[in-house]
Amino acid sequence: MRGLIIGISLFISHLSYGQELFVYSEPASNMSSKSIGLRLKNESLLRSSSNEITNMFQPEVMWGVNRYLMLHADVFFSNRSGAFKEEGMSLYMKYRFVSRDDIHSHFRMALFVKGAINKGPINDRAINLSGDNSGIETGVIATALTNKVAFSSNLSFLHAANNSSGHKFPFDDKRKNALGGILSIGKLMLPKEYTNYKQVNLNAMVELLSQWNPSAGETYLDLAPSIQFIFLSKMRLDVGYRFPLYDGMDRVTPKGALLRIEYNFFNAY
Repeated sequence: MRGLIIGISLFISHLSYGQELFVYSEPASNMSSKSIGLRLKNESLLRSSSNEITNMFQPEVMWGVNRYLMLHADVFFSNRSGAFKEEGMSLYMKYRFVSRDDIHSHFRMALFVKGAINKGPINDRAINLSGDNSGIETGVIATALTNKVAFSSNLSFLHAANNSSGHKFPFDDKRKNALGGILSIGKLMLPKEYTNYKQVNLNAMVELLSQWNPSAGETYLDLAPSIQFIFLSKMRLDVGYRFPLYDGMDRVTPKGALLRIEYNFFNAY
């Protein structure tokens, strides 16, 4: 009985959070305090020049420090140079500073910063701190949930640095800075009515991802539809596909599929 009560309490407390777990971006909400999350993500990206597949594998650990602060750490693996090998890592911190709750809705805002170190070659003009570039990104996120629909926007500044192992930034210095933007919308499709925490959640979402380099006058705009399954309110499976609506940056791998699995340990310590 005690285990059932704990399970139901966790289900209720993570219900609204589960409706705004986007696939290609982070919401302003944080995971629960004193929780640990483990993620395994693989992106299969199509090289536009050769139609070959590049796989980017990314294991990740997440830590809900408290209701305001959340930390991520991940490692990058890739086969883009031939052999599948480790190429770098990143650290991510998100601090929620606005939280407004109503009966059937809430609004959150958060600040985030991400730093990455990479030792692989730099091929794309776009700055990507999740497997391609060393550098830093900082920005703000705003997320609103109304009934079963969540909206989120993400605005950020990115700065690329030289990669290690002799892989210097190959483009002009003016290309080292860019502005990023993400607009996400997701809806809880199933279940139609909640009865217990063992029900499987099905979320459908679409996200617009963009980057603009004002000095070079280059930009891209990608569309990323995806579906998401949440099991027992603590295990998550994401499936998505990203492709360009407009590509003015001459990227090497502008489109590809994403598969990610996540497991959360609530009250881990």
